[in-house]
Amino acid sequence: NQRSSTSPKLPPLTRDPPHLFQTMASTEGGSHQAGMDRRLSSAGDDVLNQRPSMKLNKSLSTTGMTGTKTKKKASGGGCCGFCKPKPPIEEVDAVCIGGGIMSATVGLMLKQLEPNWKVVMYERLGALAEESSNGWNNAGTGHSALCEPNYTPASGDTVDTSKAITVNENWQLSRQYWAYLANKGLLPEPSSFINNTPHCTFAYGEDQVDWLRKRYAALHKHPLFEGMEYSEDKATLQKWAPLMMEGRDPSDKVALSRCDVGTDCDFGALTRDLGKAFMNSGGNLLLFHTVTGLKKEADGRWLLTIKKNDLGAKTCQVRSRFVFVGAGGWALLLLQKSKIPEIKGFMGFPISGEFLVCQNPEVVDKHPNKVYGKAAIGAPPMSVPHLDKRIIGGKHMLLFGPFAGFSPRYLKTGSLLDLFKSIRLHNLIPAAAAGLQNLDLTVYL
Repeated sequence: NQRSSTSPKLPPLTRDPPHLFQTMASTEGGSHQAGMDRRLSSAGDDVLNQRPSMKLNKSLSTTGMTGTKTKKKASGGGCCGFCKPKPPIEEVDAVCIGGGIMSATVGLMLKQLEPNWKVVMYERLGALAEESSNGWNNAGTGHSALCEPNYTPASGDTVDTSKAITVNENWQLSRQYWAYLANKGLLPEPSSFINNTPHCTFAYGEDQVDWLRKRYAALHKHPLFEGMEYSEDKATLQKWAPLMMEGRDPSDKVALSRCDVGTDCDFGALTRDLGKAFMNSGGNLLLFHTVTGLKKEADGRWLLTIKKNDLGAKTCQVRSRFVFVGAGGWALLLLQKSKIPEIKGFMGFPISGEFLVCQNPEVVDKHPNKVYGKAAIGAPPMSVPHLDKRIIGGKHMLLFGPFAGFSPRYLKTGSLLDLFKSIRLHNLIPAAAAGLQNLDLTVYL
């Protein structure tokens, strides 16, 4: 390659004498030929390639940029740095432990009610809603008792609707709060986390159909269940739930109740939106922080020990007037450390549930509902089968389950030792009694 012997002419940069400009250009480089050659072929004696040796010259600073020797700071105490004094305890008004739907809701409410409070939320993982609140880790049902059989047990010639009414009322309060937050601009368009999805209850066999008929009669006139429909007609059932009726024996005794006002909720998306609102309201969210200790002091305040899970790996302490533990499976172990009397006797069973997922649009379009059925006779309540229309991350899909699972972990990202760490003398007998009184569950697992 040959370089052109001519360079473009540039306007003079200074009014200095020409000989001065030429001297500077020849030593410092420039846009002319000689300067470019020097910059592209700097040797080891170039000032840019030289750095004084600090080993040979102890008078230099540790940066080597000045001739002033850097002064060492006095040690913080202790021997070889292992016995350094503890950092000061931070004082806050309230702490929310865990980054799920519960802590996000409570934290935001506290900031709305007490704007001047210092409220801190600690999450052990790198994002909110990574455990139970995640859209993939729950059924996403807006539980309002429109379709769930467990809320309406048989009672003589009718069904008991008291629990169903309470559950529905509480769900409406949640929806009102979210609507309020959306109107205040603290939540985005509600369709980003909640969508209208009809809720259906499925009955199979004469006994279940008779129960569903009584359930419909007891609920459909109540204002909270207005619009509920019931049918045993095969053509109507085919219209309501085509996927479930496809290929079914015409002689099967089946029935459905249906409510158009049901909802599907992506609690993961909602949690993240609530977390943003919490921070925008002045709350402090700290990720990669695990609360490892919780102790009540003599004056009624709480002393928390927090370990950072990032590269810093530091431990600090926080003192708070109020603590809300919304840590899912981590709550049991943490409350045991707090030594509150209410935790005595509690223990977690190694139960988990798994769902099959279908994302084939042709199949998903045939099932626009959430359909709950009754558990088989002798099966535990959590085995209630349901086929759910879901919207997670804006994508439509179907989930079917639950299928029984066994895991000693109390969190999906927990430890295999979680179950064994929770064993105490005070919860061994209650756990054994619960197993004996629920042998169907024991066999099921």
